[in-house]
Amino acid sequence: MKISNRSIGKNNKPFFIAEISGNHNGKISNAIKLIDAAKWAGADAVKLQTFLPDKMTLNSNKGRYLVKHVNSKWSKKTLYDLFTKAYTPWEWYPKLKKYAKKKNIILFSSVFDTSSLDFLEKINFPAYKIASFENNDVHLINEVCKKKKPIIISSGMASFKEIKDIYKICKKNNLVSKLAILKCNSSYPSPLKDINLTTILNMRKKFDCEIGLSDHSIGSTASISAISLGASIIEKHISIDKKTGIDSFFSSNPNEFKDLINKSNDCWKSLGNIFYGPTKSEIKSIQNRRSIFSSKKIMKNEKINLQNIKTLRPRIGVDAKYFFKILGKKAKVNIGKDKPIKWKSLK
Repeated sequence: MKISNRSIGKNNKPFFIAEISGNHNGKISNAIKLIDAAKWAGADAVKLQTFLPDKMTLNSNKGRYLVKHVNSKWSKKTLYDLFTKAYTPWEWYPKLKKYAKKKNIILFSSVFDTSSLDFLEKINFPAYKIASFENNDVHLINEVCKKKKPIIISSGMASFKEIKDIYKICKKNNLVSKLAILKCNSSYPSPLKDINLTTILNMRKKFDCEIGLSDHSIGSTASISAISLGASIIEKHISIDKKTGIDSFFSSNPNEFKDLINKSNDCWKSLGNIFYGPTKSEIKSIQNRRSIFSSKKIMKNEKINLQNIKTLRPRIGVDAKYFFKILGKKAKVNIGKDKPIKWKSLK
Protein backbone atom coordinates (compact mmCIF):
# COMPACT_ATOMS: atom_id res chain seq x y z
CA MET A 1 0.00 0.00 0.00
CA LYS A 2 1.21 3.50 -0.77
CA ILE A 3 -0.10 6.97 0.08
CA SER A 4 1.58 9.69 -1.96
CA ASN A 5 5.18 8.46 -2.14
CA ARG A 6 5.11 6.71 1.24
CA SER A 7 5.07 2.90 1.16
CA ILE A 8 3.11 1.29 4.00
CA GLY A 9 3.60 -2.28 5.20
CA LYS A 10 5.30 -4.52 7.73
CA ASN A 11 8.65 -4.05 5.98
CA ASN A 12 8.41 -0.28 6.36
CA LYS A 13 8.48 1.91 9.42
CA PRO A 14 4.99 2.44 10.86
CA PHE A 15 2.87 5.07 9.14
CA PHE A 16 1.80 7.69 11.69
CA ILE A 17 -1.32 9.77 11.17
CA ALA A 18 -1.89 12.87 13.30
CA GLU A 19 -5.65 13.42 13.50
CA ILE A 20 -6.49 17.12 13.91
CA SER A 21 -10.29 16.60 14.20
CA GLY A 22 -11.80 19.72 15.79
CA ASN A 23 -8.70 20.52 17.82
CA HIS A 24 -8.11 23.59 15.64
CA ASN A 25 -10.88 25.13 17.79
CA GLY A 26 -12.28 27.06 14.84
CA LYS A 27 -9.04 28.87 13.99
CA ILE A 28 -6.97 28.20 10.87
CA SER A 29 -3.90 29.45 12.75
CA ASN A 30 -4.36 26.52 15.16
CA ALA A 31 -4.71 24.10 12.24
CA ILE A 32 -1.39 25.35 10.87
CA LYS A 33 0.19 25.00 14.32
CA LEU A 34 -1.03 21.40 14.45
CA ILE A 35 0.51 20.64 11.04
CA ASP A 36 3.77 22.08 12.37
CA ALA A 37 3.45 20.00 15.54
CA ALA A 38 2.75 16.83 13.59
CA LYS A 39 5.77 17.39 11.35
CA TRP A 40 8.00 18.15 14.35
CA ALA A 41 6.81 15.02 16.14
CA GLY A 42 7.68 12.86 13.14
CA ALA A 43 4.20 12.04 11.79
CA ASP A 44 3.88 10.99 8.17
CA ALA A 45 0.46 12.49 7.64
CA VAL A 46 -2.06 14.93 9.03
CA LYS A 47 -5.74 14.07 8.74
CA LEU A 48 -8.72 16.37 8.64
CA GLN A 49 -12.42 15.62 9.07
CA THR A 50 -14.47 16.94 6.15
CA PHE A 51 -18.19 17.36 6.66
CA LEU A 52 -21.02 19.85 6.95
CA PRO A 53 -23.09 19.69 10.18
CA ASP A 54 -26.32 19.45 8.14
CA LYS A 55 -24.94 16.34 6.41
CA MET A 56 -24.06 14.69 9.72
CA THR A 57 -27.32 14.90 11.68
CA LEU A 58 -30.53 16.85 12.19
CA ASN A 59 -30.59 20.06 14.18
CA SER A 60 -32.73 18.63 16.97
CA ASN A 61 -32.58 18.56 20.76
CA LYS A 62 -34.84 15.54 21.11
CA GLY A 63 -33.94 12.13 22.53
CA ARG A 64 -31.27 10.41 20.47
CA TYR A 65 -29.99 13.73 19.12
CA LEU A 66 -28.56 14.56 22.54
CA VAL A 67 -25.07 13.45 23.58
CA LYS A 68 -25.55 11.05 26.47
CA HIS A 69 -22.00 10.03 27.35
CA VAL A 70 -21.87 10.57 31.11
CA ASN A 71 -18.13 11.28 31.16
CA SER A 72 -18.23 13.62 28.16
CA LYS A 73 -18.09 17.39 28.53
CA TRP A 74 -20.64 17.37 25.71
CA SER A 75 -23.16 15.39 27.72
CA LYS A 76 -26.72 16.67 27.18
CA LYS A 77 -25.69 18.96 24.32
CA THR A 78 -26.92 18.19 20.83
CA LEU A 79 -25.07 16.22 18.17
CA TYR A 80 -25.61 19.17 15.85
CA ASP A 81 -23.84 21.51 18.28
CA LEU A 82 -21.01 19.01 18.57
CA PHE A 83 -20.48 18.83 14.82
CA THR A 84 -20.79 22.59 14.44
CA LYS A 85 -18.01 23.01 16.99
CA ALA A 86 -15.82 20.34 15.34
CA TYR A 87 -16.43 21.58 11.78
CA THR A 88 -13.41 22.46 9.65
CA PRO A 89 -14.34 25.30 7.27
CA TRP A 90 -13.94 24.15 3.67
CA GLU A 91 -12.44 27.47 2.61
CA TRP A 92 -9.34 26.57 4.67
CA TYR A 93 -8.49 23.54 2.56
CA PRO A 94 -6.49 25.11 -0.30
CA LYS A 95 -4.28 26.99 2.18
CA LEU A 96 -3.83 23.94 4.43
CA LYS A 97 -2.98 21.71 1.45
CA LYS A 98 -0.42 24.22 0.21
CA TYR A 99 1.09 24.55 3.69
CA ALA A 100 1.30 20.78 4.22
CA LYS A 101 3.07 20.41 0.87
CA LYS A 102 5.54 23.11 1.93
CA LYS A 103 6.18 21.20 5.19
CA ASN A 104 6.55 17.93 3.24
CA ILE A 105 3.85 16.12 5.17
CA ILE A 106 0.89 14.23 3.67
CA LEU A 107 -2.53 15.82 4.14
CA PHE A 108 -5.72 13.83 3.65
CA SER A 109 -9.15 13.54 5.23
CA SER A 110 -11.97 11.47 6.59
CA VAL A 111 -14.98 11.62 4.32
CA PHE A 112 -18.50 11.44 5.75
CA ASP A 113 -20.85 11.67 2.78
CA THR A 114 -20.79 12.00 -1.00
CA SER A 115 -20.83 15.81 -0.94
CA SER A 116 -17.64 15.94 1.12
CA LEU A 117 -16.17 13.25 -1.17
CA ASP A 118 -16.91 15.36 -4.24
CA PHE A 119 -15.36 18.40 -2.57
CA LEU A 120 -12.18 16.51 -1.66
CA GLU A 121 -11.91 15.07 -5.18
CA LYS A 122 -11.80 18.60 -6.59
CA ILE A 123 -8.90 19.39 -4.25
CA ASN A 124 -7.29 16.06 -5.22
CA PHE A 125 -6.52 14.64 -1.79
CA PRO A 126 -4.31 11.50 -2.01
CA ALA A 127 -6.34 9.14 0.21
CA TYR A 128 -9.56 8.80 2.16
CA LYS A 129 -10.52 7.64 5.63
CA ILE A 130 -13.84 6.13 6.69
CA ALA A 131 -14.54 6.73 10.39
CA SER A 132 -15.96 4.03 12.64
CA PHE A 133 -19.39 5.64 12.79
CA GLU A 134 -19.58 5.52 8.99
CA ASN A 135 -18.24 2.00 8.50
CA ASN A 136 -21.81 0.71 8.14
CA ASP A 137 -22.51 3.13 5.28
CA VAL A 138 -21.88 0.67 2.46
CA HIS A 139 -23.03 3.16 -0.18
CA LEU A 140 -20.47 5.72 0.95
CA ILE A 141 -17.70 3.10 1.06
CA ASN A 142 -18.59 1.94 -2.45
CA GLU A 143 -18.50 5.52 -3.75
CA VAL A 144 -15.11 6.13 -2.14
CA CYS A 145 -13.79 2.91 -3.67
CA LYS A 146 -14.77 4.16 -7.12
CA LYS A 147 -12.21 6.96 -6.77
CA LYS A 148 -9.47 4.29 -6.84
CA LYS A 149 -7.44 6.01 -4.14
CA PRO A 150 -6.03 4.44 -0.95
CA ILE A 151 -8.74 3.98 1.65
CA ILE A 152 -8.34 3.54 5.42
CA ILE A 153 -11.34 2.23 7.34
CA SER A 154 -11.73 2.20 11.12
CA SER A 155 -13.43 -0.92 12.48
CA GLY A 156 -14.85 0.50 15.70
CA MET A 157 -18.14 -1.18 16.75
CA ALA A 158 -18.17 -3.36 13.61
CA SER A 159 -18.79 -7.09 13.89
CA PHE A 160 -16.56 -9.53 12.02
CA LYS A 161 -19.30 -9.99 9.41
CA GLU A 162 -19.59 -6.23 8.93
CA ILE A 163 -15.83 -5.91 8.45
CA LYS A 164 -15.95 -8.85 6.04
CA ASP A 165 -18.69 -7.10 4.05
CA ILE A 166 -16.58 -3.92 3.91
CA TYR A 167 -13.64 -5.97 2.67
CA LYS A 168 -15.83 -7.55 -0.03
CA ILE A 169 -16.88 -4.12 -1.30
CA CYS A 170 -13.23 -3.09 -1.60
CA LYS A 171 -12.35 -6.39 -3.26
CA LYS A 172 -15.19 -6.03 -5.76
CA ASN A 173 -13.73 -2.63 -6.65
CA ASN A 174 -10.21 -4.12 -7.00
CA LEU A 175 -9.03 -1.92 -4.14
CA VAL A 176 -7.67 -4.45 -1.63
CA SER A 177 -4.09 -3.50 -2.50
CA LYS A 178 -4.94 0.07 -1.46
CA LEU A 179 -6.94 -0.86 1.65
CA ALA A 180 -6.07 -0.60 5.34
CA ILE A 181 -8.39 -1.62 8.18
CA LEU A 182 -7.71 -0.10 11.58
CA LYS A 183 -8.56 -1.86 14.84
CA CYS A 184 -10.46 0.71 16.82
CA ASN A 185 -12.43 1.24 20.00
CA SER A 186 -14.91 4.06 19.51
CA SER A 187 -15.16 5.38 23.03
CA TYR A 188 -13.41 8.57 24.04
CA PRO A 189 -11.08 7.94 25.71
CA SER A 190 -10.85 4.20 25.11
CA PRO A 191 -10.26 2.00 28.18
CA LEU A 192 -7.18 -0.16 27.58
CA LYS A 193 -9.12 -3.27 28.64
CA ASP A 194 -11.55 -2.76 25.74
CA ILE A 195 -9.05 -2.24 22.91
CA ASN A 196 -8.40 -5.99 22.40
CA LEU A 197 -5.23 -5.57 20.36
CA THR A 198 -4.83 -9.32 19.91
CA THR A 199 -7.52 -8.94 17.24
CA ILE A 200 -4.82 -7.39 15.02
CA LEU A 201 -3.18 -10.81 14.69
CA ASN A 202 -6.49 -12.33 13.61
CA MET A 203 -7.22 -9.49 11.20
CA ARG A 204 -3.83 -10.08 9.57
CA LYS A 205 -4.86 -13.69 8.91
CA LYS A 206 -8.39 -12.96 7.75
CA PHE A 207 -7.82 -9.98 5.47
CA ASP A 208 -5.22 -9.52 2.75
CA CYS A 209 -4.64 -5.84 3.40
CA GLU A 210 -2.79 -3.55 5.76
CA ILE A 211 -3.90 -3.56 9.40
CA GLY A 212 -3.37 -0.77 11.90
CA LEU A 213 -4.76 0.92 14.98
CA SER A 214 -6.87 4.01 15.45
CA ASP A 215 -5.96 4.79 19.04
CA HIS A 216 -8.31 6.81 21.23
CA SER A 217 -6.73 5.75 24.51
CA ILE A 218 -4.74 7.96 26.84
CA GLY A 219 -0.98 7.55 26.47
CA SER A 220 1.17 5.50 24.09
CA THR A 221 0.84 1.96 25.50
CA ALA A 222 -1.79 0.76 23.03
CA SER A 223 -0.03 2.16 19.97
CA ILE A 224 3.35 0.69 20.87
CA SER A 225 1.74 -2.66 21.69
CA ALA A 226 -0.09 -2.61 18.35
CA ILE A 227 3.22 -2.23 16.51
CA SER A 228 4.53 -5.35 18.26
CA LEU A 229 1.48 -7.25 16.96
CA GLY A 230 1.99 -6.21 13.34
CA ALA A 231 0.16 -2.90 12.97
CA SER A 232 1.60 -0.91 10.08
CA ILE A 233 -0.48 2.24 10.66
CA ILE A 234 -1.09 4.22 13.83
CA GLU A 235 -3.66 7.00 13.95
CA LYS A 236 -3.74 9.23 17.01
CA HIS A 237 -5.39 12.57 17.76
CA ILE A 238 -3.03 15.49 18.23
CA SER A 239 -3.71 18.72 20.11
CA ILE A 240 -1.85 21.93 20.84
CA ASP A 241 -2.40 21.30 24.55
CA LYS A 242 -4.90 19.58 26.82
CA LYS A 243 -7.36 22.47 26.74
CA THR A 244 -7.50 23.71 23.16
CA GLY A 245 -9.92 21.81 20.96
CA ILE A 246 -12.95 19.60 21.21
CA ASP A 247 -10.96 16.33 21.46
CA SER A 248 -7.98 17.65 23.39
CA PHE A 249 -8.87 15.78 26.59
CA PHE A 250 -7.88 12.43 25.05
CA SER A 251 -5.45 13.71 22.40
CA SER A 252 -1.65 13.70 22.58
CA ASN A 253 0.14 17.01 22.83
CA PRO A 254 3.18 17.49 20.53
CA ASN A 255 5.70 16.17 23.05
CA GLU A 256 3.56 13.10 23.78
CA PHE A 257 3.06 12.47 20.08
CA LYS A 258 6.79 12.69 19.41
CA ASP A 259 7.50 10.29 22.28
CA LEU A 260 4.87 7.85 20.97
CA ILE A 261 6.42 7.88 17.50
CA ASN A 262 9.97 7.42 18.79
CA LYS A 263 9.00 4.51 21.03
CA SER A 264 6.84 2.91 18.35
CA ASN A 265 9.67 3.11 15.83
CA ASP A 266 12.02 1.52 18.37
CA CYS A 267 9.44 -1.23 18.88
CA TRP A 268 9.20 -1.81 15.11
CA LYS A 269 12.98 -1.87 14.80
CA SER A 270 13.23 -4.48 17.56
CA LEU A 271 10.82 -6.83 15.74
CA GLY A 272 13.41 -7.57 13.08
CA ASN A 273 13.11 -10.89 11.23
CA ILE A 274 12.86 -14.57 12.12
CA PHE A 275 16.47 -15.28 13.02
CA TYR A 276 18.37 -17.91 14.99
CA GLY A 277 22.03 -17.94 15.96
CA PRO A 278 24.41 -15.13 16.84
CA THR A 279 23.72 -11.73 15.34
CA LYS A 280 26.55 -9.48 14.25
CA SER A 281 26.46 -7.70 17.61
CA GLU A 282 26.74 -11.04 19.48
CA ILE A 283 29.83 -12.40 17.71
CA LYS A 284 32.20 -11.11 20.36
CA SER A 285 30.00 -12.53 23.12
CA ILE A 286 30.33 -16.11 21.88
CA GLN A 287 33.76 -16.42 23.48
CA ASN A 288 32.16 -15.88 26.88
CA ARG A 289 29.91 -18.96 26.69
CA ARG A 290 30.69 -21.98 28.83
CA SER A 291 33.28 -24.62 28.01
CA ILE A 292 34.53 -27.79 29.73
CA PHE A 293 37.27 -27.66 32.39
CA SER A 294 38.90 -30.29 34.59
CA SER A 295 37.60 -30.23 38.16
CA LYS A 296 40.61 -32.22 39.40
CA LYS A 297 43.87 -33.51 38.01
CA ILE A 298 43.25 -36.05 35.22
CA MET A 299 45.98 -38.62 34.54
CA LYS A 300 46.96 -39.92 31.10
CA ASN A 301 44.58 -42.73 29.96
CA GLU A 302 42.10 -41.81 32.68
CA LYS A 303 38.50 -41.72 31.47
CA ILE A 304 36.57 -38.44 31.44
CA ASN A 305 33.63 -38.70 33.84
CA LEU A 306 31.20 -36.61 35.84
CA GLN A 307 33.63 -36.45 38.74
CA ASN A 308 36.59 -34.93 36.91
CA ILE A 309 35.05 -32.26 34.65
CA LYS A 310 32.88 -29.15 35.03
CA THR A 311 31.66 -26.26 32.90
CA LEU A 312 32.86 -22.68 33.32
CA ARG A 313 33.11 -19.48 31.41
CA PRO A 314 34.78 -18.47 29.06
CA ARG A 315 34.80 -20.76 26.04
CA ILE A 316 38.49 -21.62 25.90
CA GLY A 317 38.02 -25.37 26.07
CA VAL A 318 35.67 -27.84 24.41
CA ASP A 319 32.25 -26.20 23.99
CA ALA A 320 29.91 -27.14 26.86
CA LYS A 321 27.39 -28.51 24.33
CA TYR A 322 29.74 -31.50 23.84
CA PHE A 323 29.66 -32.37 27.56
CA PHE A 324 27.99 -35.76 27.08
CA LYS A 325 29.99 -36.52 23.93
CA ILE A 326 33.36 -36.47 25.74
CA LEU A 327 32.23 -38.64 28.68
CA GLY A 328 34.10 -41.95 28.49
CA LYS A 329 36.91 -40.62 26.34
CA LYS A 330 40.46 -41.01 27.66
CA ALA A 331 43.05 -38.35 28.31
CA LYS A 332 46.04 -38.46 25.95
CA VAL A 333 48.16 -36.52 28.45
CA ASN A 334 48.06 -35.48 32.06
CA ILE A 335 45.63 -32.58 32.55
CA GLY A 336 46.06 -30.32 35.56
CA LYS A 337 43.22 -29.19 37.80
CA ASP A 338 41.07 -26.29 36.56
CA LYS A 339 42.45 -26.54 33.04
CA PRO A 340 40.33 -26.20 29.88
CA ILE A 341 39.78 -29.54 28.19
CA LYS A 342 41.02 -29.51 24.58
CA TRP A 343 39.99 -31.93 21.85
CA LYS A 344 43.68 -32.60 21.16
CA SER A 345 44.07 -33.78 24.79
CA LEU A 346 41.50 -36.55 24.30
CA LYS A 347 41.49 -39.89 22.49
